[in-house]
Amino acid sequence: MMKFTKQNFIFLVGGMIIYVVDIGVDFWVASKYFCQGQYSWSILMLCFRGLSSLITQIFSYEWFKNDWEGTNTRKLKWIFLVHLFQCGIFIRYWFALKYGCQAAFKPNSSGDASETDPPNFIQKQAVDVVTDINMLRVFKTFLETTPQLFVQIYIVMEHGKDNICQYAAIIMSFCGISISTVDYQVSLRKSLPDKDEFPVLPKLVYLFYKLLTITSWILSISLITRLSVKSSVILLTFLWICGFTWTLKQHTAFCKSKKMEYLYRTVVGIILIFTFFNIKGRKTKVSISIYYATHTVVTLGILFVYMFWKPSIIKDIHFTIVSILTIVSLVLGIIFLVVYYRHFHPTAYCKPQACSDEVDGEVGQKDRMGIDRFQNFIMQ
Repeated sequence: MMKFTKQNFIFLVGGMIIYVVDIGVDFWVASKYFCQGQYSWSILMLCFRGLSSLITQIFSYEWFKNDWEGTNTRKLKWIFLVHLFQCGIFIRYWFALKYGCQAAFKPNSSGDASETDPPNFIQKQAVDVVTDINMLRVFKTFLETTPQLFVQIYIVMEHGKDNICQYAAIIMSFCGISISTVDYQVSLRKSLPDKDEFPVLPKLVYLFYKLLTITSWILSISLITRLSVKSSVILLTFLWICGFTWTLKQHTAFCKSKKMEYLYRTVVGIILIFTFFNIKGRKTKVSISIYYATHTVVTLGILFVYMFWKPSIIKDIHFTIVSILTIVSLVLGIIFLVVYYRHFHPTAYCKPQACSDEVDGEVGQKDRMGIDRFQNFIMQ
């Protein structure tokens, strides 16, 4: 049975605090750039924030509408207004704190449960609302946090100025990526039959696998952007087209409406630029091998281009540091990836009928208390 523990509640509160701090840091960094006359960087940072907020609000409201379909019409109107003002995530955090507190500290309390609800109703409610938040944070991570990290690293490399606000933004970006990837995997494990907990060791291996491979790729993109912004845009666009096309061929079924489904596939295409996700619950050995082999080839190709095309840049200390970090994080990330999939991936110990090969990306909109939304989301 899925359980929401006191530790889960503490992480929930910590995640909410970091979310609020992250918003403050974004506006602080943007204002710093604006005051320094670097208007393009300021606008770019705010654009990432705005795009991420808009898309997460759209999905959040759609999930509320699907969960409350046919009931709570007045509440839905109020919920719509809150999302319209880009504050929907705080409504979800309020529900998470409410149910999480009851589940973690008052396990015998019935709370909002009726007499006909199962005994673990509050536990299920707490897990569900936190899972929804974690799904939205996955969107935020790859629509806002990861691109901002890439921009900040590029600015440091290009201008070579040590600025405390830049380093603060980089640190917050790394924290955001780390927390969202771990929370995401914890929610996944809770959605699997007979698996309530995500042990510490697998959690750390998964964290380092994701964080290191994403870091290596972000540094690679930063390098090619410094070489040629046009080349970077072309590469990212090509990768998004490949990811979007792959989601189309997988025939994902995350949303009820076709428009929302295409929006979902567009977002997944962006996510696939930075990291691999299995979006159809099929064997991924070949797909993930091709994915990271391609990233390795492109990364090495970028470094070789620098060596033969721009040998003068090699003497730059920032280039040297970034190059070393790129190679080291790529190698270590691949090692952690192999260890995770060989020893800690749920398919290594989960019953075949329970989790043939977890889905990374689609969601059926069935009864919330029946089949979790997360069982069709981008899993791994």
